[in-house]
Amino acid sequence: MARLSLEEFARILEEAVERIPPRFCQSLTGGFNIQEESRRDGEYYILGEYIEDDQLGCFIVFYYGSFVDLLAEETEEVWKEEIQDTVLHEMQHHLESLAGRDDLARQELEELARALYP
Repeated sequence: MARLSLEEFARILEEAVERIPPRFCQSLTGGFNIQEESRRDGEYYILGEYIEDDQLGCFIVFYYGSFVDLLAEETEEVWKEEIQDTVLHEMQHHLESLAGRDDLARQELEELARALYP
């Protein structure tokens, strides 16, 4: 069991981000960012968030505190997998936005509706 420090989390996140071909990140003007706090939407933790802002541009935020709350008792390997999955998930939001699509957002809403109204 391992609770990764913020520094360890940042290192693993950086390794995952470095695997992304640069051409996919060109329009990600604000890059990748880490917030120490946890973020929730009701009972659901938000691990990452793709943000488009008129002033700040496009960027991705990862919530270290949410990872801690969910994975504190998990192995480092589980942390790595979850970080990699979250990077890919948020990049999908970014690429779909560039393409004028919102397939992933619709899928997330459908999953939420099934969870709330089984």
